[in-house]
Amino acid sequence: MDWNVEALMALRAVIAALLGALIGWEREQHGEAGIRTYAAVSLGACVFGLVSAHVIGASDPTRIAAGVVTGVGFLGAGVILRERGHVAGLTTAATIWATASVGLAIAYGMYLLGTLTALIIFGLLALHHLSFWHKIAGKTKPLPQPEERHP
Repeated sequence: MDWNVEALMALRAVIAALLGALIGWEREQHGEAGIRTYAAVSLGACVFGLVSAHVIGASDPTRIAAGVVTGVGFLGAGVILRERGHVAGLTTAATIWATASVGLAIAYGMYLLGTLTALIIFGLLALHHLSFWHKIAGKTKPLPQPEERHP
């Protein structure tokens, strides 16, 4: 493989990891899955996408992308907890899944779409912690934050 192609692929992987880390940073501020998890999901999705797009003789390179969607959905399902009628972890699961799309978008050279998606995810997460959001949503006070977990 051409070194220029390899360098572009490496750059895409770095961009995907950084965008995933941005989303993970926001989650980590609130005791959820953090920088390493989100960066790894985005990076992994990106590299799987890069590999699938460059495999010589592959009959259907979209199969790996479909596998990423399914596999990361399974990963996200593992963070959903149900206890005493309360469900926790849905936002984390959804944002892990959506962060995989950031990695795939970057893998396929869709830098604007991947970056915009990461910023939208980040914005949705940050919005929940702003006081005016609770007024709009009809909530009187912010939801209690989960206890911080340390690795």
